[in-house]
Amino acid sequence: MRTVEGEARRALSRLRRAVEKARRELGALRGALEQAEGEDFPADQYDECDERLAATTGWIGEEEARLRAKALRAGGLEPGRLRRGER
Repeated sequence: MRTVEGEARRALSRLRRAVEKARRELGALRGALEQAEGEDFPADQYDECDERLAATTGWIGEEEARLRAKALRAGGLEPGRLRRGER
């Protein structure tokens, strides 16, 4: 049985992978066009686009942490008190 929380985690993972792929594709496009266009290449626009994608990746991480903390609180646990590997 799928839960809403599980679906949200999966959706965030898919989004993270899509943004990472977009950054790789942007880099490949930049590499191809930069050589072909030389000085006419709009490097600042490509830099800005990559920064936006990086910011999106940061937001995804924040959203994952927020949802994780919310799930812990819903289960009666305090976020930050548990460490991986401890039992």
